Amino acid sequence: MSLFKLALVVLLLVSHSASAATGRAADQTPTSEAESAALSTPAHVPPVPLMWRVSDGDNAIYLLGSFHLLKQDDYPVSADIDQAFAAASRVVFEVAPEQLDAPDTGEMFLAAAGYDDGRTLPDVLSPKLYEKLRRLLARQGSAIAQVDGYEPWFVNLSLLLGLAQSLEFRPDQGLDRYLIERAKAAGKPTGGLETLKDQLDALDATPLQEQTVGLREFLDRPQEMPGLLAELHQAWRDGDVEELDGLTRVDMREKTPETYRLLNVERNDRWIPALRAMLDGDDEDVMVVVGALHLLGDDGVVEKLQAAGYQVERVCSACEVGSEVETDAL
Repeated sequence: MSLFKLALVVLLLVSHSASAATGRAADQTPTSEAESAALSTPAHVPPVPLMWRVSDGDNAIYLLGSFHLLKQDDYPVSADIDQAFAAASRVVFEVAPEQLDAPDTGEMFLAAAGYDDGRTLPDVLSPKLYEKLRRLLARQGSAIAQVDGYEPWFVNLSLLLGLAQSLEFRPDQGLDRYLIERAKAAGKPTGGLETLKDQLDALDATPLQEQTVGLREFLDRPQEMPGLLAELHQAWRDGDVEELDGLTRVDMREKTPETYRLLNVERNDRWIPALRAMLDGDDEDVMVVVGALHLLGDDGVVEKLQAAGYQVERVCSACEVGSEVETDAL
């Protein structure tokens, strides 16, 4: 997996806390009017939700796969999400909203992105790759000194967020942010499956070799990057489990296995006891909103909960295959 593609996957793996910090490190990547038009989606078509209902007989949790940066055209949400939200007594996210909105969130993110051994970006990138990055940032009106103190995962995530925002994607329009605000307005309690520190520790622990392996792809062919983002976004909008799985999880598992383990497998495993407690010790329904990648494949929480004996079904009125369990596609 290229580093750019890894950054795309982060949009399906970690909460929108990234946006609190990365905007400081890099500006937007220019795109043509034709590219922007090609990435627009008709506003009247709600995205097909990536949502599963997991139950044990007396209550249910609705697992909803988020995309952490979206456009205005991605709203309104589907009636399936509206109904699940109405049924839920509370809404749980990867990280509790009060932590995401804390004044020191950005500073925590920047601290996790820095080096703890005195190195800087020129120490971990080849001179040729570093020069390409310098030229790209210079064309955007930014100085490379702004990112010298940060690890490659953060630099590339900054480039991605700059590109995404130039194409009208916004972190404040992500599905999780939308549901945070909706829960607040409805007076529904909220919570988190992990702390912000847990999430940042996982990002920070990814190996430098896996962080840097594909940066050249971004710098050599920046004109291809909007298309890659559009492809991932469209797969999420279509609720296409197989396509999204192939674009993200399968490739990540094969080419950056340690990053896959840290960002996906280990976090999923840590969440399972909390999800089971919602089912075993409660009689009220709960909506759980996490990055979409956490719901895919045999390492995903959907299949893990089905293997534990819970009843699982895809909630998708728009799906041609109906509402039968679709875990074979995961």
